Amino acid sequence: MQALSGGKETFVIERPVKEQQLCYHCGTPCITNSVTLDEKVFCCDGCKLVYEILDSNGLCDYYKFQNHPGLSQIKAKRFDKYDYLDNKDIAAKLIKFTDGNYTIVNFYIPGVHCSSCMWLLEHLNKLDIGIAESRLNFTTKEVTIHFYTEKTSLRHIVELLATVGYEPYISLDDIGKKEFKDFNRQRIYKLGVAGFCFGNIMMMSFPEYFSINTGIEGKYVALFRMLNLILALPVFFYSASEFFNTAWKGLKQKTLNIDAPIALAIIITFGRSLYEIITKTGAGYLDSMSGIVFFMLVGRVLQERTYKSISFHRDYKSYFPIAVTVLTDKGTESKSLQDLKEKDVVALHND
Repeated sequence: MQALSGGKETFVIERPVKEQQLCYHCGTPCITNSVTLDEKVFCCDGCKLVYEILDSNGLCDYYKFQNHPGLSQIKAKRFDKYDYLDNKDIAAKLIKFTDGNYTIVNFYIPGVHCSSCMWLLEHLNKLDIGIAESRLNFTTKEVTIHFYTEKTSLRHIVELLATVGYEPYISLDDIGKKEFKDFNRQRIYKLGVAGFCFGNIMMMSFPEYFSINTGIEGKYVALFRMLNLILALPVFFYSASEFFNTAWKGLKQKTLNIDAPIALAIIITFGRSLYEIITKTGAGYLDSMSGIVFFMLVGRVLQERTYKSISFHRDYKSYFPIAVTVLTDKGTESKSLQDLKEKDVVALHND
């Protein structure tokens, strides 16, 4: 291309820009094309190593489910990072079950993001003959691994996961972690009772809704009101008991919690309805009371399920490691965090 500048000719030579290649493993743009294997380019030796491991074990189908499914391995790994897993006392705190040889352990893998991750993590037995089976819960990003301690070790499994790009997140919060129950059965029962009574109360309240006080419907208005009252009793005394108990506990602590206005609304609605039915001045608001209880319980059940499904560390212990490296006169020693003593010198590493 030729251009004029200040009466002088200026020549600009255009050269084609070489397209930057993406790492075959993780998709990171490659700074250099010198790291290659099998005509595939990698961003670093770490990604190349992962590919070699998968290729040598016949697991390259991992790349067929999604393009560049791996995680970048540019960051260097410390070989002594998991030394503490050789300590049997520390390792025992992570084990869910063992009979001395057959062992089950559960790890949280934050790097899980696609179907390729699931496929690879469920074929770990091809990478380590000591692993019997592995199953991944994609929703919670937790992998459950069954292995034989005679053929492999907990440390070797963790290092294997870190090598292939799925480093487990091990923290102090994992010690003695209680499993959530599937659901609160009592709350489900209360929800069922409230829903059944709510639907039937509304059905028998149609004469009241349409102000039908004549004919056959008018003759049975008093009966329908009494039936509604009978159906409202289990809703008030059983299904709504959760709100009354929580509100009462708050009042004893001299605080008003969120269940206090709900309990007050239920009591007022039931009391007003009872008065109208006894004095034969109206049908009351038993349908509204049952509806309040039913929909509030629906909200509680959904809230409970949501808290169970998400993986979210709400405890400060999740920010602390399960063990640390302590510097002693004899060298280094791995210690559980609870075993640290005053004046112990702890070695801290990046990340």
